[in-house]
Amino acid sequence: MTSVHLCTPDDLTRLMPMVTAFHAEMDIAQTDEAREAALMPLLEGSPHGVAYLIGPARAPIGYIVITFGWSLELGGMEGFVDEFYIRAGVRGRGIGAEVLHSLPTALSKAGLKALHLEVRKSDARVVAFYKRQKFALRDDYVLMTRRF
Repeated sequence: MTSVHLCTPDDLTRLMPMVTAFHAEMDIAQTDEAREAALMPLLEGSPHGVAYLIGPARAPIGYIVITFGWSLELGGMEGFVDEFYIRAGVRGRGIGAEVLHSLPTALSKAGLKALHLEVRKSDARVVAFYKRQKFALRDDYVLMTRRF
């Protein structure tokens, strides 16, 4: 089974290159300073989210960031997979599926009622992957965003 480790500030140097690689893949334009400023509160224990390294702590092969919110409709705490990255060289080996099986199970024991994620509709392979992990499209719902 793939190991998952809760990140602390000591993990920043292992995490940042993967975040940078993910942002490059997804065409997310952000400076290293902005990435670090967004990550550090999570690594320092913010109640708003967590970051986990995937694989060996000293040589991780990926990461996942989950942020937390509250939903009356869903009955309590909800999570949002903000970023999920597995290094290209080890993709397709079931690692992502293992993480998305074990981590939500552990988080539900801590009170999480639902886990959401955002995926590009045009990426049929990724949509199919998440459907296999029991994520479902919500009829009549669409994610909308207002930036500040």
